[in-house]
Amino acid sequence: MEELENKKEAAEVSESTEQVGESKVYYKEMSPAMMVMRRFFRSRLSMVGVIMLVALFVFSFAGPPVLHLFGYEWSETATDYTTTVKRATITLEGVETTDKEGNKYEIVQFVEEEVGINSYAPSTTSHPLGTDEKGMDIFIRLMYGGRVSLTLGFVVVILETILGIIMGGISGYFGGRVDQLIMRLVDILNCIPTLPILLIASVVIDSWEVESSLRIYYLMAIMTIFGWSGTARMVRGQILYLREQEFIVACEVMGIPIWRRIFKHLVPNIMPQLIVSMTLGLGGIILYESTLSYLGLGIPLPYAAWGTMISSSTDPITMASYPNLWVPAGLLIVAAVLAFNFVGDGLRDAMDPKSKR
Repeated sequence: MEELENKKEAAEVSESTEQVGESKVYYKEMSPAMMVMRRFFRSRLSMVGVIMLVALFVFSFAGPPVLHLFGYEWSETATDYTTTVKRATITLEGVETTDKEGNKYEIVQFVEEEVGINSYAPSTTSHPLGTDEKGMDIFIRLMYGGRVSLTLGFVVVILETILGIIMGGISGYFGGRVDQLIMRLVDILNCIPTLPILLIASVVIDSWEVESSLRIYYLMAIMTIFGWSGTARMVRGQILYLREQEFIVACEVMGIPIWRRIFKHLVPNIMPQLIVSMTLGLGGIILYESTLSYLGLGIPLPYAAWGTMISSSTDPITMASYPNLWVPAGLLIVAAVLAFNFVGDGLRDAMDPKSKR
């Protein structure tokens, strides 16, 4: 009898399972990551930001090799010497003339041609956006300038995040004197105005006579040193809340090392906030680099940066007569900052658990 009852219960369970399975044909289980991606790609502004970022990266990193593959001869520092300068020279031969004393002379005038810099050239097939005052192609320099701005932004954000995670994680987990020491350091860094410090640091770098090709690395280090405090404060606040949760208490009971508790169990729980913070911080770093380059304290000539290209047009006459020198670089800066902000806003909305989109 018991066997018959067990068979009947198994049959009932199998039938209910099939019915439930049939009723759930139209539903699909999704992981949290898939839900975030679905919300992100449903946002139109997020998609616009992604498309703009892809276009900027392709333009900056893939543009020069593709152009050179198709015979585009100009590079970042190449100067156009295709202009000829004519100079008239007069010699005392060939033409007779008489001075006041009655002496006769022969005068000959001929024209010499010398090679000159093709500066401020208009848009042509050889130079789609013309040339600057140094005779360098603006179009190709925009691509190399994008490499500087985008690379600097990503490297600085990653370094700031790593340093902020380490300092904020240690501060939030241990507390006490360690927390007080790190937070007072964070308060000091937050009280220091960033832009004047960057200006002073750039002047110091000039006094060291650092090579132009190495200057970008010094800028990365300086911006990282003065930019990690915000990330550390956010990480500390999150860890102060998470360290009292049951899973951390279980880690302590199991004897898991402290560094593993912080970086294996605590930090992954705050990654959504870190990703949003990193994305939104990229635009600010690009603006800082452009400002320093505009003031002549960033990437020096002949190397290209968007801010450096704008700084060459500070003369009102140049700005009015040659908008091709500064308008394209300004538009690319605006596009990059907007793209990162669009992506950051989209990630923030997508990772919000209260979002119903």
